[in-house]
Amino acid sequence: MADPARARKLAVRIRQIVSAAIESQIKDPRLGMVTVTDARVTSDLREATVYYTVYGDETVVADSARALASATGVLRSTVGRQTGIKFVPTLTFVADMVPDTARELDEALERVRHADAELARLRENASYAGEADPYRHPDEDDDEDADTSPEHRSAS
Repeated sequence: MADPARARKLAVRIRQIVSAAIESQIKDPRLGMVTVTDARVTSDLREATVYYTVYGDETVVADSARALASATGVLRSTVGRQTGIKFVPTLTFVADMVPDTARELDEALERVRHADAELARLRENASYAGEADPYRHPDEDDDEDADTSPEHRSAS
């Protein structure tokens, strides 16, 4: 097992190398606007997962995934040359869903803001169903407690 700090450093370096190599070396026409967002390396430094996003619709995303899968060997050899480590980790490319999730959360928050605004609008002319203050206050409780005190109950 390698040092976790070494695995993190290697992951950062792999992300940089793969990102630069995609821009300069990979000339596949299927490759869309790919952005490498993260890389993670296992603790034994044998496998690396590279997360990426693609700008475009589903067909562009699928085409880019196929292009990255076919370029894995070239990218792995580039990582090996530039890192100089003895065992070059295998590369696995995974489409990063964080931007999609963030967009869905933004849309959900916007729906909630509209619902809150509608509720505030409906609440403007609303009145209480009962009294405005449904709680008892100590000065009112003193009169009622006098009738229910233990001395009063035993006398009756």
